[in-house]
Amino acid sequence: SAPFGDSVAMAAEKAAKVTRYAGKAGQKVDLVAPAGVVADRVVFWSVGERAKLSPQDTVELGGAIFAHLHMTGSTSVTVIDDADTADMALVAEGILLRAYRFDRYRTKEDADKKPTLKAATLVADDAAAERFAVREGVARGVYLTRDLTSEPPNVLHPESFAERVRDLEELGIEVSILDEAYLKEHGFNALLAVGQGSTKESRVAIMRWNGKGDDSAPVAFLGKGVTFDTGGISIKPSEGMDQMKWDMGGAGIVTGAMCALAARKAKANVIGVVGLVENMPDGNAQRPGDVVTSLSGQTIEVLNTDAEGRLVLADILWHVKETYKPELMVDLATLTGAMIVALGSEYAGIFSNNDELADRLLAAGAETGDKVWRFPLHKNYDKMIDTPTADMKNIGGRGAGSITAAQFLQRFVGDTPWTHIDVAGVVWSEKNMTLSEKGATGYGVRLLDTFIASHYEAN
Repeated sequence: SAPFGDSVAMAAEKAAKVTRYAGKAGQKVDLVAPAGVVADRVVFWSVGERAKLSPQDTVELGGAIFAHLHMTGSTSVTVIDDADTADMALVAEGILLRAYRFDRYRTKEDADKKPTLKAATLVADDAAAERFAVREGVARGVYLTRDLTSEPPNVLHPESFAERVRDLEELGIEVSILDEAYLKEHGFNALLAVGQGSTKESRVAIMRWNGKGDDSAPVAFLGKGVTFDTGGISIKPSEGMDQMKWDMGGAGIVTGAMCALAARKAKANVIGVVGLVENMPDGNAQRPGDVVTSLSGQTIEVLNTDAEGRLVLADILWHVKETYKPELMVDLATLTGAMIVALGSEYAGIFSNNDELADRLLAAGAETGDKVWRFPLHKNYDKMIDTPTADMKNIGGRGAGSITAAQFLQRFVGDTPWTHIDVAGVVWSEKNMTLSEKGATGYGVRLLDTFIASHYEAN
């Protein structure tokens, strides 16, 4: 209270007593500023025990500050740390992440329902400002992921998604778009089968960031980009189908992560590849019982056209493995409803053929709050996707649905270190969260960025 004078100190002391304020993390005292104080209000916010304040706690502190103030009528906030120990770059990152709002299609909204907070000033040194310049680049990637995930499916379809990827060339990312003619000529038959019922042509978008400036093997991120998923002939129930606009969540994460790495000029070689399709029940759509020959040459019996994401990933995993010889591959996909049953909306599930790779992702998840939990892979599960009709079928039955989906993908990675992340429960939230409003969460961008920064970035 020292910067504000005795009147504020006395008011804060009295308010603390009547509100049972005890200095626990997250507790606050919110005062209308007494006469003579320039500010409209003064908020005292406890961070609890300083020694226990993690970097992610500090980011979430910034998010909580914004969430508390953005609808109060205040137009600006100045944040001061009385102990001068919190990393203000991380507080600022939290404010920026929570400030995101997807409202471009709201043409009529009452003024009292619009946020008023427009600016934040944080008292910090030059080093914190330099760190925030990096964190701002990461937040830019999160914003892009949220934008892509939030767009309605009549706006974001495979062709328009690919054009948004091309916009990343402005950041120095090399972008290649494989159109449907190329995909047909080169045998991406599993991916194309998913999109053959749509009037929108399928695409594969490839993003290359050569941050090391050499020809060393890249880290590869791959994303499922089903821009809308009706389920195809195995059609989904109509209730809740509107949510399937975010079935491109994995591709959104990969695109946002590539944006973040380029925006902060990461010294790493990374490739991002997204398979973009729309799954529709047209007269030309694939049927349950069809057999398709994937890019790898392996044949797949399609018993359920709503198990389509693994077909998309099968072809792009094989393409990346064979074409770019990456150091490792990480794919991300809203792949199975079974993952939501298992983990709800708190964790994504990971499956890996490499313990070190899995451990590094687990650590990055713990550091960023984009939490992951490891599930098993085992040869006995392979029996569940064997079929006498083809080399494999695309569903494994009622039990272990997320595991059999991962076992399916593993058949397309060879000996390359690989991890599959099933993000079905975490790319969208039906409630406000500390770092995001209800809607697209932007999950995964900070996870992948930290994963790269901690283990694969020069210097």
